[in-house]
Amino acid sequence: MTNDQLWQAVLGELELVLSRANFTTWFKNTFIVDTNDGRLIIGVPNTFTKTWLEKKYHEAIVSAIQNITQESVREVIYKVEPRRTDIPTGPAPATTEPRPITVSPSQQHFGLNDRYRFENYIVGKGNELAHAAALAVASNPGRSYNPLFIYGGVGLGKTHLLQGIGLNLLEKGARILYVTSERFTNDYIQSVRAGRAKEFKDQYRSVDVLLIDDIQFIAGKEATQEEFFHTFNALHQNNKQIVLTSDRPPKAIPALEQRLLSRFEWGMIADIANPDLETRIAILQSKCREKNVSIEREVLNFLASVVQNNVRELEGALNRILAEQDFSGGILSIERVKKLFHGMEQAVSRRDYVSPKQLLEIVCSYYSINHTDLVGKSRKRELVVPRQISMYLLREETQASFPSIGQEVGKRDHTTVMHAYEKIKRAIETNEKIKRDVLSLRQQLYM
Repeated sequence: MTNDQLWQAVLGELELVLSRANFTTWFKNTFIVDTNDGRLIIGVPNTFTKTWLEKKYHEAIVSAIQNITQESVREVIYKVEPRRTDIPTGPAPATTEPRPITVSPSQQHFGLNDRYRFENYIVGKGNELAHAAALAVASNPGRSYNPLFIYGGVGLGKTHLLQGIGLNLLEKGARILYVTSERFTNDYIQSVRAGRAKEFKDQYRSVDVLLIDDIQFIAGKEATQEEFFHTFNALHQNNKQIVLTSDRPPKAIPALEQRLLSRFEWGMIADIANPDLETRIAILQSKCREKNVSIEREVLNFLASVVQNNVRELEGALNRILAEQDFSGGILSIERVKKLFHGMEQAVSRRDYVSPKQLLEIVCSYYSINHTDLVGKSRKRELVVPRQISMYLLREETQASFPSIGQEVGKRDHTTVMHAYEKIKRAIETNEKIKRDVLSLRQQLYM
């Protein structure tokens, strides 16, 4: 068996256990560089893929190799190296050569805010995947993760990453267009009314990078979706980078055409979860440095513990303290700060200590099953439903990211967690038993 035949067989096994999106994202452009006495070197396209395969898929790769060769594997090394041959792992972009870039000064800075740079983006467990994917896109636009689809709640940093990509590539001479989906819709409508359809197409299809914020708002707008479908195709076929943000994953966007849903899943889907305590503290420290102000560490720790929803609320709370300090003419004591945020402190006090481990123990007790079965591979309904409810509650009650939830529940793929979350979310509206179970479990979490 040649190295290429072995790797194709390995990819075949991995494709059976991974989602299409993950398989395409992480194993496209990989191959065996060399094998020698149980030691394999796997070629990967970039350092991001190398790190991710080492951290997330190493065991699965070793297991697949051993299953196929029936021999023990001494060592697997991942090496960044150009791909020798094409391995078909998904929709292949057209091979049209990129056109030479000519920068339009009027278009360069359109919609971009200089504050939103990678350098001042605080990375934590909830956003590390999205951040790493954004860096990979900025390093290799049109080739790595195209499109990149970033989703998460309000105020979590989607726009910061989106514009960070734009600002980074702008400095390299790329033609950037950043718009909201509302702006795209309005531009399209106005072009139709004014008979300037060609101008609209030229504007949106002649860029090197198209960044669209809040893409979910094109849902239900048939004509806009039709136009965006053709714009997407024109850019993708010419290896132009597309980056989209949304408040939900593609499959959860209502009234989104199937053909757009399919294209949104071609590249990389990365979610951003609420920042954990350490990340919130780091964000507050960064904001203090930006504003050149000094606040007691105890105060920052307190703020981070009571403001848990998103970065915007965190910055708003910090601004409130700074305003109080300006008004009083001195640094606020921790006692004064606690009085300012007394209501908020009470609201979150009972939710501070719900850990993933505690939540899974409560689910096991409620359904009279053991932890091993809950996080195991069995597809029996009496285990699948509690497992999916666990994933739903972990997302809702701990605000953990989908990848981290997957690690808690049997090292599952983050798209599996996304599917379970959306399934239970819909079931709560139609299935009385599941609705009662989720309500009862929530009550037990905070007893």
